[in-house]
This record gives sequence, structure tokens and C-alpha cells, in this order.
Amino acid sequence: MHQDQSPRRQQRPPARRPHRTAAAPRTATPLAAALLILAPVLGGLTACEGQSEPAGPSGPATPGAAGLGDPYFPELGNGGYDVTHYGLTLDYTPTTGRLDATARITARAGQRLSSFNLDLAGLTVGRVTVDGEPARVRRADAELTLVPHTAIGRGATFHTVVRYSGVPRTMLDGDGVREGWLRSGKRSVALGEPRGSMAWFPGNHHPSDKAAYDIKVTVPKGQQAISNGELTRERTAGGRTAFSWHCAEPMASYLATVAVGPYRTKTFRSRTSSRAGIQIHTAVDPAVADAGESLRKRIPAVIEWGEKTFGPYPFSSAGVIIGRPEDADYNLETQNRPFLPGPNGVEILVHELAHQWFGNSVTPKSWRDMWLNEGFAEYAEWLWAESMNEVPAKTSFNRAYDDPENWGFPPARPPNAAQLLGRPVYGRGAMVLHQLRRAVGDDEFFALVRGWARTYRHGNASTADFTAFAQKRTDRDLTALWDTWLYGSEKPPRPGD
Repeated sequence: MHQDQSPRRQQRPPARRPHRTAAAPRTATPLAAALLILAPVLGGLTACEGQSEPAGPSGPATPGAAGLGDPYFPELGNGGYDVTHYGLTLDYTPTTGRLDATARITARAGQRLSSFNLDLAGLTVGRVTVDGEPARVRRADAELTLVPHTAIGRGATFHTVVRYSGVPRTMLDGDGVREGWLRSGKRSVALGEPRGSMAWFPGNHHPSDKAAYDIKVTVPKGQQAISNGELTRERTAGGRTAFSWHCAEPMASYLATVAVGPYRTKTFRSRTSSRAGIQIHTAVDPAVADAGESLRKRIPAVIEWGEKTFGPYPFSSAGVIIGRPEDADYNLETQNRPFLPGPNGVEILVHELAHQWFGNSVTPKSWRDMWLNEGFAEYAEWLWAESMNEVPAKTSFNRAYDDPENWGFPPARPPNAAQLLGRPVYGRGAMVLHQLRRAVGDDEFFALVRGWARTYRHGNASTADFTAFAQKRTDRDLTALWDTWLYGSEKPPRPGD
């Protein structure tokens, strides 16, 4: 996300997304967490469905957990398996908002499973199969519990097919910010940070479970449907057009998107220093076509600069979706092509494309690690201003230091889900990186940043991973730096040059 002064996705000259303040009530008490884990039983399963089965070749079959225990959203995600691929087939009617869809989910069992869960908010679930056999389904709010015909062996790859339909919902976070499926007339955009993707497809909706995606969206002829990855096919028949998108590199579900509307699109190949060519696909709303076209042309240059600064671009495609403010009032770094609610300055593009390295390729292990996304993206803006506009990063640091909104809490310790994307995660997160640069020097710092992006490419990483990674690459003791800038509650004295 790009942010400025108000929480969450903000409007910075004119549109940074405000600090994303996620829903505070989703932090569960111990009793609530226990009830979440027991939800499959309390939701109406029979005794045999909710309990372990007799031991098999790989031990007893047990239910997968109905939540991963995230510090801020303990019920998000599900235990017992790892998704490797989503195949989503979506048939959407903009005039009614109705979605008829099929999700084909390929996963690997981490334990012998008697049942497992998927996250899905709203929508009506029809036929469900696991490995071709009908599965029993129980629902408790946004939790689907699936009981396969036979237990799934530990280490086994299994295939789940869920057919579902309805009008996907718009979800509200604790700060009233909209996510999920956002509909404005015949236009729609799906934005998922932190939990909105469950509004339009079932899955394991936690950033720690990344997967490849194939997303096919069918809409009325004349409409465009843009998603993640590369556009592999576009076919019109019977007055409807199907757009097929392939995202080979792993993606966290909150970064998945679909945008439907009368966009003007362009697809072209662009060379980078590390690749013979990447597909750049852009979609711009006709109402902002001229300004959007100007911003679109900056994409290759920003990626080239990013490669020099952070290392090879981590994906096979790039681009941008430029909509209108009524679609959403914030920017989001959806994988491969960020969504912007209208054209903006190049700094916004720099921020959101920097996320392709930091957040999209190197993805947080939990939502507590969000400063690794937003701190890096904001520091990318400082580095761009330094290299392109001759504004020293020290000047940007001082501005952030003087902003009282950056001192509400330590960037690595947001106090609750409502502050998950509060201003300190951005501004003070960037200050942490600048202080690290001051401590180790430019050569060592930029080598460290490129090494971080390379080592955790397409994986997940935590704050502890980052501090350990940085410490191993220098002979300086960084303990005081982390204690003061990353974890400290008090505002330290302004550092000298």
C-alpha cells in the first residue's frame, strides 16, 4: 500500500492509501481462539467428522486447524495443508453483480487429515469434491469445513473442487475501509489486504501460504477483466469474453485481484537488465486515459531503476491498473500490476512497484511483519528522490522524524489489528532502514538489501529473519539499532549526519 497521513491507504499528493487499519475486533481472546478451533465440531459435524479417525499408515487422521493463530487475525488461514495452485473460473455479470464460479485447489497435506478448512465469506457453496469424491461440508461464518470421503494421507497431494455462486460482498475493516469485492455500477475491483480475498474465492487466506494461480474471468463483450500474471488467452463467444491469466510465481491470496470495467488496455514486452523481456500489461480507465498513459510509460524506467537498486525483478510480468476514486480510495500492491484509484505522481508508482520485491516476492510470515513491506516501499521513495531528484535520503528521514504520527508505536510492534498499517509502519519503518544504512555504509547496505531480496525470493520472512540476516552480514553489533528504532517505544534523539 501507499500511504500518507491518515491510517491505511492514503492520499499523498493526492493518493496514498491511508494507514491500513484492519479490524481490531478480530484479535481473539483465548476463549474465542479455542472456539474458533472447535468451530468444525460446534458447527454441526457428526462425532466421527469432528474427531480423529483410527490410526493409519501415517498415524491417526485428525482435523486441520481452523486458523493459523496469526497475532492479529488468529482465525485467518487453515492448518494441516499447503496450497500449491489455485485454478479459479469466474463468470461475472456486472449488471447484477452475480458471480458463478469454480475453485480448483491443489494442496499438499502436512498431516493425515480427517477434515480441513477453507476461508470463504458469503456466497453460496454448491457441490464440493475432494479427489473426485463428494465431500461433506459444514459452514460456520467464514469457515468451511470439508470432510473427504477417506482420510488424506500425510504428504499426499489432493485436489479440491468447490462450486459457488452469489453476489460477492464488500467487507469493512475496523477503520471503515472497504476491501473484498468493490462494486461501482458495472465496474468492480477485488482488493484483499488483509482478509478481503475470502469474499470472492475459497482458500487458505493467510500470507504464509503462497501458491501459483490461473484465473479465468468471463464478462460481457466490451468489458475487460484484468488479473494477476500474464494474459495467456482472450476469447469471445456468445456475446461474452473470457480472459485467462496465469501467475506462475507464488502469490499470497491478499495480492490476488480482478478488475472488471471498460478499461483501455495495452500489452507489450519490455527488456530489463536481468530478463530478455517481461510482459507489461496496463489497464487505464477511459476517464483518466491521458494522465494514465503518461504514468504507464514510466513503468519500464521504474523497473530498471528497481533492478539496479534491489536486484533482478522477481516476476515475469508487470503493469498497473488505473481506475477511479469511486472504485476504491487507496492504492494496493496487487501482484504484478498494482491498483491505483486514478493517476498519480511517479512516487506512488515507485512505492507500489517496490512492493513487487518487498511484500509480493518476499512476503511476511505474519501480519505483524508488515513493516518489512511498507518500510521498504517508503524507503524506495526516499531512494528514488535521492537518485532522481537530488533530495538526500537524510532530508526525507528528517521529515519523517519530525512527523509526530510516526511515533505512535514501534514499527515491529503495532499494538493491535487496527494499527496494523498505521503511520509508524511506513515512516518509522523507513527510518529503521536509513539508520541501518548509516550504520553499515552504502556498499554494505545495498548489498544487504539485494541479498535479502534474493535469499527470500518468492518465500516468506519475519522481522527476526531480517535482523538475523542483517547481523550476519556485518561485523558491527546492530542490537542497539533494533532496540531503539525497530522496537523502542520512546523517540530517540535526532541522529547526526
